[in-house]
Amino acid sequence: MKALLLILIAQLCSPSLVPEREKDPEYWRGQAQETLRAALRLQRLNQNVAKNLILFLGDGMGVSTVTAARILKGQLQNHKGEESLLEMEKFPYVALAKTYNTNAQVPDSAGTATAYLCGVKANEGTVGVSAGVTRDRCNTTKGQEVTSILRWAKDGGKAVGIVTTTRVTHATPSAAYAHSANRDWYSDGEMPPDALEGGCKDIARQLVENIPDIEVILGGGRKYMFPKNASDVEYPHEDKHRGTRLDRRDLIQAWHEAKPPGKVAKYVWHRRDLLALNLSRVDFLLGESQHPRVPWPQLGALGGPLAHPRVLGQLEWPVTPPKVAATSKGCWYPEGMLVLPHQGMLLHPQGCWYSPPRMLQALHEAVELDRAIGLAARLTSPQDTLSVVTADHSHVFTFGGYTPRGNPIFGLAPMQSDVDRKPFTSILYGNGPGYKIVAGERENVSAVDFAHANYQAQSAVPLRQETHGGEDVAVFARGPMAHLLHGVHEQNYIPHAMAYAACIGSNRAHCNAAGRPAATILLPFLALLFLLC
Repeated sequence: MKALLLILIAQLCSPSLVPEREKDPEYWRGQAQETLRAALRLQRLNQNVAKNLILFLGDGMGVSTVTAARILKGQLQNHKGEESLLEMEKFPYVALAKTYNTNAQVPDSAGTATAYLCGVKANEGTVGVSAGVTRDRCNTTKGQEVTSILRWAKDGGKAVGIVTTTRVTHATPSAAYAHSANRDWYSDGEMPPDALEGGCKDIARQLVENIPDIEVILGGGRKYMFPKNASDVEYPHEDKHRGTRLDRRDLIQAWHEAKPPGKVAKYVWHRRDLLALNLSRVDFLLGESQHPRVPWPQLGALGGPLAHPRVLGQLEWPVTPPKVAATSKGCWYPEGMLVLPHQGMLLHPQGCWYSPPRMLQALHEAVELDRAIGLAARLTSPQDTLSVVTADHSHVFTFGGYTPRGNPIFGLAPMQSDVDRKPFTSILYGNGPGYKIVAGERENVSAVDFAHANYQAQSAVPLRQETHGGEDVAVFARGPMAHLLHGVHEQNYIPHAMAYAACIGSNRAHCNAAGRPAATILLPFLALLFLLC
């Protein structure tokens, strides 16, 4: 062990690990003074009305994930990594949000989505309802429905949209429009008889009926929209992709029929169909995929499905923002817009419901989300657009091991365990499927390809599926009234602060006196929704 410590000390003290400029104390003093000047400029508060709202949600993006993603981003740019900055970290205001559900110390995505979208804390497993609703109990739902910031924005005359790398009926996006005693009631085929008899509606049906004038919906989960056993358009011979609806309804047709006369509504399921649209003639857009099995390293291939989880964050759309701007419907939205982009495949980075993503994939997803955040920041003005980035919860993800500066984020710690004398990766999990015993001992990671995209980092406790973490998550904010997001808050405070900034919802007494920026031509709504594409 003494020899190992000497090697570790030698590595940490190696001059090659330290960039030359960082050896000069003036570098650090100058950096600190620049940061101080930026902080002093924040004393002039931006109290404009937020014409536009963007709420980026990184599913499971805890603080440790943010830090690791920052290092990965820098290393992808051939830097050491630690000194890098994510785009979200450039936002001037940062807060912490407490994520617990009303009945759970460590939360689930449904209760947290109800908090940061609807403004009230709720029980785990329920969406769009108060804590008076018990999970699975349909008869507790009536009168307990709560509306979301998407509804508040729509009532305020704004264009609204949802884009997600999960199914559109997933717990996170569904809290924007649905009210359900169970997050898993995607279609009536997943509901128990007593819930159907009690008059509760499945989530897919509520997507079509509750707020029928959502301008843009992009995501996955196509099968929940079609009659039971109906063949899928893309996978006609695979039973698991067949429709699930017991009521035999075609909800895509119902979505079309719900649109006002004279309005153009388009449904697409493939990327090529989306790109072929003349967006100047489209009023409503619905795009749904079916979670096809695309290997992670191949997700950049052209011609892929529309919105498979992880595809939206990886595909490069051959349409530049200016071109989209020139062709999109409604380049002028007098009342502004609300966009809810959700990067969902940070979720369960050791093993999830669709296919088994891994630590490498999860961090690359975080970097892709940050790329979208940066593009949104460049295409919008902080004078009239409030952008918020947060997470619903964290994971039991950690990295450590006294790694030297610039150590590959997916690499080994520079030391072995002083108990079993085996190496270990810097990234580890508190629990999950990465727990492996070989010949009665912990697996020797030097015998496996731990840099492979499908490698599962080791975990301390064996579980088939890694759990959420219970610590607070970060909230990054930029734009009008962003200073309202500061310190430590209950998670349900987030939509109230955003609504106050935009003069929507119930808290509008201040709005007549609030500062309003000069009218500007808004960036096209659809272009912002393509930020995750």
